[in-house]
Amino acid sequence: MTTGIVLGAYPIPYAEQIALIKKHGFSAVFLSSGCRDIEQIVTLCAENGLNIESCHAPFDHINDIWYDTPEGERMLSSLLDAVDECRDYGIPVLVVHLSSGENPPRVNDLGLSRFEALMAHAAACGITIAYENQRMLGNLSVAMEAFPYAAFCWDNGHEACFTDGKWDYMSLFGDRLAAIHIHDNRATHNADDHRLPGDGCIDFTGVTKRLAASGYENSLMLEVFAKNTPAYMEMGAEAFYARAAAAARRLADATEAAR
Repeated sequence: MTTGIVLGAYPIPYAEQIALIKKHGFSAVFLSSGCRDIEQIVTLCAENGLNIESCHAPFDHINDIWYDTPEGERMLSSLLDAVDECRDYGIPVLVVHLSSGENPPRVNDLGLSRFEALMAHAAACGITIAYENQRMLGNLSVAMEAFPYAAFCWDNGHEACFTDGKWDYMSLFGDRLAAIHIHDNRATHNADDHRLPGDGCIDFTGVTKRLAASGYENSLMLEVFAKNTPAYMEMGAEAFYARAAAAARRLADATEAAR
């Protein structure tokens, strides 16, 4: 099993990040939609043999998509633009949130019609939409039922800190897994730290067993951010990427061993 890491894990120029990602043995990355330097990123990844496995769609105003407002239409437009970006740069999977926050809007027909438009556009462009687990099991379940061709992005850290481990998302949607975001945290409510695996409280034996059972074939993808943890920033980029690579390799090997 190969390993990957989010682009932007350590706040240094992209060229330096990509060089360190390659140096420490990662094979893949994922990035965020709308990056102004995407052409440079795509070129640098190709030159370094790094596969861009997925792209994360905009989500800062995702709750707007459920409201009958101009902002809701703008949110849909930004998601459609993200699909176009994936198509144009050969990125096969777009990761999408359905809502955010503790009290998001209720699922409604208008919002579902907008997501239906997103799904249709993605299908026409050959892009897979992978819905990510956040706080609300209900809206994810509705979307996965409404759109049988939708995929799932499992974020193990969100499962631990947003829903307090109450739901095993992989037992529900693991057969539709198209992307993963792996990281550690304190496993306390809303403490979404995005630490390196092993630096928090999550049971990664359970993580690797569930990944193994899913048959997931892509990279063991870390979504970690040094800026959230002062100790990571103090150790510097080189040491951070070395530790990240070692953690990812451990989990990838454990996943293979569990199969």
